[in-house]
Amino acid sequence: MAIDRRREAAGGVPGRLPPAAEENGALPPGDAAASAPLGGRAGPGGGGDIQPLPAPHAAGGPHPSLLLLDYDGSVLPFLGGLGGGYQKTLVLLTWIPALFIGFSQFSDSFLLDQPNFWCRGDSKGAEPAGVTATGRWGGGDLANWTSPPTTPFSTAAWGTAGPLGNGSGAEGGDAPPLPSPPDKGDNASNCDCHAWNYGIRTGLVQNVVSKWDLVCDNAWKVHVAKFSLLVGLIFGYLITGCIADWFGRRPVLLFSVIFILVFGLTVALSVNVTMFSTLRFFEGFCLAGVILTLYALRIELCPPGRRFLITMVASFVATAGQLLMPGLAALCRDWQVLQALIICPFLLMLLYWSIFPESLRWLVATHQFASAKKLILRFTQKNRMNPESDIKGVMPELEKELSRRPKKVCIVKVVGTRNLWKNIVVLCVNSLTGFGIHHCFARSMMGHEVKVPLLENFYADYYTAAGIALASCLAVCPAVRVLGRRGGLLLFMILTALASLLQLGLLNLIGKYSQRPDSELQLKLAVGMSDSVKDKFSITFSIVGMFASHAVGNLSVFFCAEITPTVIRCGGLGLVLASAGFGMLTAPIIELHNQKGYFLHHIIFACCTLICIICLLLLPESRDQNLPESIPDGEHYTRQPLLPPRRGEQPLLLTNAELKDYSGLHDAAAAGDGLPDGTTANGGRPM
Repeated sequence: MAIDRRREAAGGVPGRLPPAAEENGALPPGDAAASAPLGGRAGPGGGGDIQPLPAPHAAGGPHPSLLLLDYDGSVLPFLGGLGGGYQKTLVLLTWIPALFIGFSQFSDSFLLDQPNFWCRGDSKGAEPAGVTATGRWGGGDLANWTSPPTTPFSTAAWGTAGPLGNGSGAEGGDAPPLPSPPDKGDNASNCDCHAWNYGIRTGLVQNVVSKWDLVCDNAWKVHVAKFSLLVGLIFGYLITGCIADWFGRRPVLLFSVIFILVFGLTVALSVNVTMFSTLRFFEGFCLAGVILTLYALRIELCPPGRRFLITMVASFVATAGQLLMPGLAALCRDWQVLQALIICPFLLMLLYWSIFPESLRWLVATHQFASAKKLILRFTQKNRMNPESDIKGVMPELEKELSRRPKKVCIVKVVGTRNLWKNIVVLCVNSLTGFGIHHCFARSMMGHEVKVPLLENFYADYYTAAGIALASCLAVCPAVRVLGRRGGLLLFMILTALASLLQLGLLNLIGKYSQRPDSELQLKLAVGMSDSVKDKFSITFSIVGMFASHAVGNLSVFFCAEITPTVIRCGGLGLVLASAGFGMLTAPIIELHNQKGYFLHHIIFACCTLICIICLLLLPESRDQNLPESIPDGEHYTRQPLLPPRRGEQPLLLTNAELKDYSGLHDAAAAGDGLPDGTTANGGRPM
């Protein structure tokens, strides 16, 4: 009776509680349902399940028309989905820059490759004074050295090994024996000279290292230049993501293109390595804005069934840019020309100012209905659509909402949610782990400890990594189609963990027992497994690890784009991409410290893979689901349980007042309204 009197005093009807205020990002039953897209599938605990919708609010009320908020269910079908010619053109325009992005992302492998070097003026047959970045020597490396027009060094001294960079002259002579990496004392004596000749392996006559003699005491500047681009990418993802959610995708894309042209072309005019590194930071910052906004625009243009396919096509185009980079380097011959050639294609994107529109989905989600109306009319005009095809009445509803004020959201709002922030954090850790451990596998395969002739060549290393990336993209497509987003990500994370643990545990265990002369196990291993077999096992685990970790990184970014609401999608993408940047940043940092701590680095990431496997079970399944538009939509994108719940099952030890915080339990809350205060959901009293 006391409960009924309180309800009547609040203006309600006996037997029904009034809607409660929003708490911790969760909405009351009616509002939570009102915020959900129409196209979701109903049912408790379903992957991405959405509650049934009540009657639409009146125009001008606290909420806009549900028909407009249901973008995938009403607005996108009205525009023809991807069937319209204008939409197909826009998707194509998001694919083309992926090729230029691939050039920029892999340019460090050519601009900053550490060549072999030796003191200038050494006599014929003298040994080089340094080694490459990977510390390996081989005939394949020598075969890829290139010659500048004039050099005092004899190429004939190397026999049939191939031309040398910065060397030509005397005839005859046998090739000297290939030395092993010099120890500390050798490096100190070899760095006594003040000028060097260089053997560049990447098809260039001159790169940044040979331009400013970044060897010996100045070698650390190469690593600083490498991670200046990555640090710029990290800051760019974080800052441009927030700006794109507030001001729109189109302004961020166009301003990023303008400034990447300014900074990228200025990099080619650098007069010293400090200027080069500083400008590379700003180039990375602007490149991050281009990558992030194109990714978001690509996702927001597509219907649920086409999102993954459209995204993977862009990944294939970027991989094509990676595969074409050696040809560009061989064509340019000079690092400044190569840098200019990488940046100049972005000039074509200046035309996007008049071609590419703002994201219609973002305009509708942020209640900018006047701009949305103009853009919808542009779509209908470009597609030559009949206005009578508006069966659901999208345009009349849009007319009613033109006076509504825009409602923009920043990514910091996610802190007050219950589920959304956890999903984003899990994907950030997955992205960090995937891209971070990828370097560990790459170094294990291409490092000096693996003595396989095929991999002692720059082009073999480069194309092996590119081929693994391509194979990973090809394998992700059927895996995600069969297992879904969460299942596919879980599969590749398990493969990454297995490859890492087997490489760290099994091979090190073999090495441990092989050093015990009195051990019976050592005798068996000596018969069944030689050092070469051990190296081949290491390469196999490394290839599997690179393959799986590449898939983990890409799927984590895509998964985040799907489960993050439209109003903060760029901010969420920025967090996950920045986490990926932190993972990639570990590579130049470890190299800067001369590979010290590499083993511990690998162990830490191997432990992270185990944590990620557990955390992935907390994520929802977003396959064939509508994109969430607002934060409440993303909050009710709930995890699908492994086992279906029993009919009528209710959670224990929850009072009626607490049931409003859990999606899918509103009916149970209504059924238990007649229970006295303090009664739990199953009808008992708490202890």
